[in-house]
Amino acid sequence: MDLYVPIIVLGALAFGFAVFSVLAASVTGPKRWNRAKLEAYECGIEPTPQPAGGGRFPIKYYLTAMLFIVFDIEIIFLYPWAVAFDRLGLFGLVEMVLFILTVLVAYAYIWRRGGLEWD
Repeated sequence: MDLYVPIIVLGALAFGFAVFSVLAASVTGPKRWNRAKLEAYECGIEPTPQPAGGGRFPIKYYLTAMLFIVFDIEIIFLYPWAVAFDRLGLFGLVEMVLFILTVLVAYAYIWRRGGLEWD
């Protein structure tokens, strides 16, 4: 249990700092509300009205998100593999080749669906 005490203390400090920051901002922040502050901010572009049930999003939004997730996860798995490469031997190499081939299939799918074309 002694090994986890620093992690628990760090988690408690982070939680305390987050709660303190939110409370301090609500106490010390300005309270002047106007119509412009309550509107959604879209990088200076006037927001377009949405239908009551929500609108349909183009497939490019989902493809971009999928592209980010696929390559982000690939990088997360490549770091520990690179650190333990010597101990994994041939088995680790074959598994990583299969993993990268799987990622390339997802990349090819996104490419064919037009996820890399920006209009």
